[in-house]
Amino acid sequence: MANFPKRLIDGYKEFTSSALTKEREKYKELAEKGQKPSVLIIACCDSRAAPETIFSAGPGELFVVRNVANLVPPYAPDGGHHSTSAAIEFAVKGLGVKDIVVMGHGRCGGIQAALSTDGAKLDEGDFIGKWMSMLKPVAEQVAATDKVMTPAERQNALERVSIRRSVQNLREFPYINEMEKDGSVNLHGAWFDISTAELWVMNGETGDFSRAEA
Repeated sequence: MANFPKRLIDGYKEFTSSALTKEREKYKELAEKGQKPSVLIIACCDSRAAPETIFSAGPGELFVVRNVANLVPPYAPDGGHHSTSAAIEFAVKGLGVKDIVVMGHGRCGGIQAALSTDGAKLDEGDFIGKWMSMLKPVAEQVAATDKVMTPAERQNALERVSIRRSVQNLREFPYINEMEKDGSVNLHGAWFDISTAELWVMNGETGDFSRAEA
């Protein structure tokens, strides 16, 4: 255990001496009865945008799936390894979540790389380039606005456009499409501004984002 990160051990000690004392019975209940979260959040891996922190959620309240740039891939039951799609299937079919939220955030490194003109950031590694290539069509469209938008504005735009694209991809999952139509599942988009801690929520009909009341 000598090489285990000290920051994690210290955090665990703080957890057991503070939060755990308040939630001990809740953890026992979750262990005995299992989890029953009503919300699935598909978020970015970015350490600055943790859904449990942003939404002040306790244990068992949210089912969170995190990947680079909070992307939902197209429905592709091809026998490959699809961790995000598997997690979505488990949350919807296994846990019976009622709401699915795709939550992006400002200053996303993955989105920034997708807009990179030389593509160098996406050519590195064995997996990241392929993963982010899902955004290539919309990234090219946003990048074409370089005469009327600043780099920051283009990134902000793609962060939000990618959320709409991921919500559209969710509707390609047959069971989600059917459940949304009968009202048993609701799809949402949200965007979190790290610098201001503002939460912006997507209008399901127009695709526009408006700031949530704090």
